[in-house]
Amino acid sequence: MRRCTLFCLVLLLVAFLAVPLTARAQFHDPTKEEPSMTSDPKAPGAAAVYLYFEQKTDDDLHYRSVYARIKVLTEKGKDLATVEVPYTHGEQKVTDIKARTIHADGTVVPLEGKPGSKPEDLLAMKVLTRDGVSQIAKRVINLPSVEVGSILEYQYTIRYDDNAFSSPWWDIQKAYFVHQAHYMFMPFKAFQKGSNAITSRYLIDWRGRPLNTLMWWPLLPAGANISQDATGRFSLDLSDIPPAPHEAFMPPMDAFLYQLYFYYMSATNAEDFWNSEAKLWSKDVDHFAEPTGAIKTAVAGIVAPRDSDLDKAHKLYKAVQALDNTDYSRARGKAELKAMGLKPAKRAEDTWAQKSGSSQDITLLYLAMLRAAGLTAYDTKVVNRARNLFQPRFLRFEQLDDDLVILSTGGKEYLLDPGEKMCPFLTVSWTHELAGGVRQSADGRAATVTPALPYMKNTMTRIGDVTIDANGVMTGSIRFLMTGQEALRWRQMMLETDEEEVKKRFDQMLPGEMPEGTQAHLDHFLGMDDPEVNLMAIVKVEGTLGMQAGKRLLLPGFFFESRTRQPFVDEDKRQAPVDMHYASTITDQVTYHLPAGYTVEGAPKDSNIPWSPKAQLVTKITQDEGKIVVVRQLTRGFAVLKADQYQDLRGFYEKVAANDQQQAVLAKAAVAQK
Repeated sequence: MRRCTLFCLVLLLVAFLAVPLTARAQFHDPTKEEPSMTSDPKAPGAAAVYLYFEQKTDDDLHYRSVYARIKVLTEKGKDLATVEVPYTHGEQKVTDIKARTIHADGTVVPLEGKPGSKPEDLLAMKVLTRDGVSQIAKRVINLPSVEVGSILEYQYTIRYDDNAFSSPWWDIQKAYFVHQAHYMFMPFKAFQKGSNAITSRYLIDWRGRPLNTLMWWPLLPAGANISQDATGRFSLDLSDIPPAPHEAFMPPMDAFLYQLYFYYMSATNAEDFWNSEAKLWSKDVDHFAEPTGAIKTAVAGIVAPRDSDLDKAHKLYKAVQALDNTDYSRARGKAELKAMGLKPAKRAEDTWAQKSGSSQDITLLYLAMLRAAGLTAYDTKVVNRARNLFQPRFLRFEQLDDDLVILSTGGKEYLLDPGEKMCPFLTVSWTHELAGGVRQSADGRAATVTPALPYMKNTMTRIGDVTIDANGVMTGSIRFLMTGQEALRWRQMMLETDEEEVKKRFDQMLPGEMPEGTQAHLDHFLGMDDPEVNLMAIVKVEGTLGMQAGKRLLLPGFFFESRTRQPFVDEDKRQAPVDMHYASTITDQVTYHLPAGYTVEGAPKDSNIPWSPKAQLVTKITQDEGKIVVVRQLTRGFAVLKADQYQDLRGFYEKVAANDQQQAVLAKAAVAQK
């Protein structure tokens, strides 16, 4: 009996030791100082700070765990009480969920489920709305009874199938300051030191290739180093990690923040990886975009033999743009596609036959049609710059989002964006300019960065004609003429919503561009359905424009800038690069019709403020009997700037802001004595 008891105890001990330590992790009691903290000298003004963060991954034991302790310092910091938990799939599941809130007085409020509930029952769903239209759902842990001054503590574990692997990503730099952080990764046994295991027995990629190399890409603070112990376990310990920058006009910051990626690879280095992936991608493109007989027949009905290369390309562009692009008409599920008799396209000819397809389907159809017309054309796959920047050291081909077409003719190459609904011929969405990726070429495959669009491609012209009476009351109209990116934005919005919603959003934009005391309302659009013409918005405006000062009437010198705050003026320092999406020109021309009996006593001065070759502001004022015409043109010839150019950028916009504060002064003419 004693032997049996001892044997049972041994079994229990073995079972206990086999459980990952994270499953037995205990919460930590606060230090003496933490409950009473009201601010943090290491993070002045912070809404919250991470006291400790830990992430562990063990591919031998098939789990990934997260643990955090957070101090809430302001109302905004309470947002961290909602903790997003990654979605799992297949044999993955979330376990070991624990959370509690510790109030400043020491009261502990644990997160508890209903009696008999499972750990995953502690997860809730949170629905987020993006742009007022699309919705996404996230799984979250909601910590209870959170107050300013509370300490939030939570942990969870994701367990996965024995045949799965994690390739962990350590997202080191967070929205708030981190005092201490610990990261650990134990790779599969085959990648541990001294192991004789056969790698391919355990790991293959989705193409069936054995994964025989473990690589990692660190982007770490100065002085920080990852270590590996005798067993092959990787670890990283950090302290005083600054928060991620939060500044206006930032690019997607994943390429700049502290992070570390691990990869199980079939390639032996980054160059081999990209060469291999680009070769497979190019082969798949050529198969899908093969100019079959059906494609050649379609092309013959669209272009004429005597058309120039660009005319052929333009006609074919209009033909594919006219198809139903399901990324804009609606993201259709399999059931809806089946009900409509549509199937996922396997070849370009399928997209043409169904007159419908995704952005990628339509782009590759266009590629096939150009080739069928005898033109030289290539595919290029790039990141969507609204989401990310291309990171060659990030060894995931999936970071490349979208396909574009390169037309080569007459010794020139033209970049085309047929999958971007309503995008004009010979231009691209700003999300695809200055975008890195890979491309096909006559010499094979190569890395690429797409060119920037010139500022002349993206214009906004605002033409105002307003009449003012002796009391400063104004009535008039404004025409907004848009080309390029601004026109594309409104046209695509019309595809995704409806006309009334688009009008509503345009009206919501107007107050920020109108002077104080005035009201503006969109009357109608012109050219909304044709991307080859200017988009025009006709706006009615009224209200009190002038301010009376004795016998004088003061008017804003620059109508559209009187309430606009120029960017960067209030930021004296900069950490992140500046990303203004695209180069552009904004031209304003406002005609003020003066009240009877008033003359112009003072007007804004003509000016020329250059920041060569990056930007320029030019203003010109003309006076005629009974009116004054104010013209202002701001040209910005750049889309992206490095942070070390920020002071010059700020200096330019400070000059622009000062210039825009000028007024027009109207004086009542003296009455002649008889």
